[in-house]
Amino acid sequence: MMLKIIPILTDNYVWILYDKKNFCIIIDPGLSKPILKEIKKHKWFPVAILLTHNHIDHTGGVKNIIKHYPNITVFGPFETRDSNVNKIVNDGDKLFILNKEFFVFFTPGHTLGHVTYYSKPYLFCGDTVFSGGCGRVYNKKYLDMYNSIQKILSFPNETVLCCSHEYTLSNLDFSMSILPEDKDIKNFYKKTKKIIEIKKTSLPSYILLEKKINLFLRTDEYSLREAMRLDRNCNSLEVFIKLRVKKDYFWS
Repeated sequence: MMLKIIPILTDNYVWILYDKKNFCIIIDPGLSKPILKEIKKHKWFPVAILLTHNHIDHTGGVKNIIKHYPNITVFGPFETRDSNVNKIVNDGDKLFILNKEFFVFFTPGHTLGHVTYYSKPYLFCGDTVFSGGCGRVYNKKYLDMYNSIQKILSFPNETVLCCSHEYTLSNLDFSMSILPEDKDIKNFYKKTKKIIEIKKTSLPSYILLEKKINLFLRTDEYSLREAMRLDRNCNSLEVFIKLRVKKDYFWS
């Protein structure tokens, strides 16, 4: 299947998977108008919507898309039940859509019921992980978010990471404030800045790349503890919490 990215709102992305027969799957449609426009332009026929969590910038377009395509199946975790979902998904579920397998993984932290969908090589992770960063943590559920990130980190290096926001440059700004001499981060920042300047997207990303430039995936590194002036004996979860709190108050 082929992948299409559609920018909406200020910095959101909607992802569409489509096949050679022009059937498609929509992931996290926060708006309907730009999605319907793209569908008509390419003469696609949507068969399913996948929702990762219940925030309006990920679900806001569902109702109107259903008006145009009433037979579409809307999948989502229990927390999205009020967003016209007709198939509730749970951790470990396996979905078969357009002759492809989609595996559902419970990835809470940003919300209590957030899920991630994987259909090789694509990983639709909503607001759990961004390129160079991770989502805000709901109600201090740091352990949940940490475990969710570790789960995503376990995927193969070649996994295509389909995040839901264009936060890459600001995330790298933060990373360079922590590790200003990190060559991988500095080089990727320069590359990303050029991409953003010509109004292109920095996504999708890859697990292998994120292992190099995403500090939230590097919390077991001694160099990060040292740079943050943390006790060398603190564990990876403690590093994650300190890092996430620091990011919450960071202004680039």
